[in-house]
Amino acid sequence: MISVRDDLRALKGYHSAQVDVRIRLNTNESPEPPPAAFRDAVAAEVSKIDWHRYPDRAALALREAIAESHDVDVTQVFVANGSNEVLQTVLLAYAGPGRTVATFEPTYQMHAQIARVTGATVVEGERADDFTLDPVEVERVITESQPHVVFLTSPNNPTGLVEPVERVRQMLDIAPGLVVVDEAYAQFSDWSALELIDEDTPMVVTRTFSKTWSMAGARLGYLIGPSWLVAELDKVVLPYHLDAVKQIAGRLALRFVSDMDDRVSQIVAERTRISSALADLGTTVFPSGANFLLFRPDGHEGRAVWQGLVDRSILIRDCSDWPRLANCLRVTVGTPDENTAFLDALGEVLAGGFTTFETSQNGADR
Repeated sequence: MISVRDDLRALKGYHSAQVDVRIRLNTNESPEPPPAAFRDAVAAEVSKIDWHRYPDRAALALREAIAESHDVDVTQVFVANGSNEVLQTVLLAYAGPGRTVATFEPTYQMHAQIARVTGATVVEGERADDFTLDPVEVERVITESQPHVVFLTSPNNPTGLVEPVERVRQMLDIAPGLVVVDEAYAQFSDWSALELIDEDTPMVVTRTFSKTWSMAGARLGYLIGPSWLVAELDKVVLPYHLDAVKQIAGRLALRFVSDMDDRVSQIVAERTRISSALADLGTTVFPSGANFLLFRPDGHEGRAVWQGLVDRSILIRDCSDWPRLANCLRVTVGTPDENTAFLDALGEVLAGGFTTFETSQNGADR
């Protein structure tokens, strides 16, 4: 039997619980589908696809639309199958064997996962107990490890914290390699590192259509960065990697900015309501600039609270046994009705209620 690479044997894939429930608030998706007009527009254009031809390898029309939306040149835009493939492409080009990638934990698990899959060495910095990032720790990690790539997620997943612009500037000042700012949740925040992008700075900002654009099912992400860096990514990405349907959907989505803005406003308002209610229930709630909240049900075992919610047909993310996140749980902001149902169920669980509903779990990973 052929063996997997030695350095991959200890790795596990990225998973979340697959549970049959009434309300699903565990994967940070949009709680609402795209507008009907978007669906109609996509259907109309998809009907005209030349299916026997390869898609535009450069995805030029989509990249032009993204560039216009961010007021950058099309040569500064790279697109791929979800922001994870964007990250993978960056690491294939700038990390790999003999190179070092720095992260600051806890943060998005796929940064370290993809880096290790490419063969890079991962160095993990530590956040403070409140999950903020101490500038002294940033300097220590970068000075000691001299990383070829350093990741900063803002707002951070799973904590929700928004990194201040001063922290990004600090990294740009001292990092010897590429700084990647992952902004999957940036539209829910009050600032973006896009304002720091220029042709002379080795920094990129990654984004996704999965959250605010209600397109998680499409798997579409992109990157904004210096044109010379974007050009290098073409060396490692597979040919014709972005299918025609995805290119159409992404381009058309950008015509519905006002709808997106309305949804962002609603989610931010609901995030505030949930945060206040969680505090009233006696939990520790961490500040969030994303479409989710991390909280710790003080005085209760996180896993037991998660199970109590599943028993009430509500699924959130159990982070309670993740490194540095003891007893923590993460809830995605849903519709107002879903959020109310979650808060009511959580109140029952924390009060010791045991009303249950029949569920079925299809995976051990949570």
